[in-house]
Amino acid sequence: MRTSNDQNDDELFHVVHKVPAGDSPYVKAKRIQLIEKDPNKAISMFWAAINAGDRVDSALKDMAVAMKQLDRSDEAIEAIKSFRHLCPDDSQESLDNILIELYKRSKRTEEEIELLQRKLKVTEEAIAFGAKNTKIVRSRGKKHEITFVKELSRWIFGDILVLLSSLNTPFQLI
Repeated sequence: MRTSNDQNDDELFHVVHKVPAGDSPYVKAKRIQLIEKDPNKAISMFWAAINAGDRVDSALKDMAVAMKQLDRSDEAIEAIKSFRHLCPDDSQESLDNILIELYKRSKRTEEEIELLQRKLKVTEEAIAFGAKNTKIVRSRGKKHEITFVKELSRWIFGDILVLLSSLNTPFQLI
């Protein structure tokens, strides 16, 4: 029988190590990733979580990040492309953001540009059709509210300029 002190220790452990509570396949994979620090084993456990349908969106994102750390970006790209249809609509944008980073790492510039253009079009349409002017984004583990205009500026002056400079394409700042 568990005492209240044991339960408090478990709760504190999860908070300190930023590991979700429970023993589902996804939770086991996160423990391996964050506590045992074994990315190869974590990747296989994330696959198990995806196949079990356990927090598929989180498992797919975390697995892709672990693969990126092991220079397996091409494999991570294919995994996201193959399994993103199993993820809810509200996780698609974060999957796109991970894909952009993976495309950069893999030097798959054309696919990166295509995805950035698609994101730009969606954002422009949202602005044109009077969607909410702001959205919630995560940065370094915290949620922030930003305007679509700020998001567009970040893309234009960030990702797109970096892409152009990496292609040795002449460009001019206005």
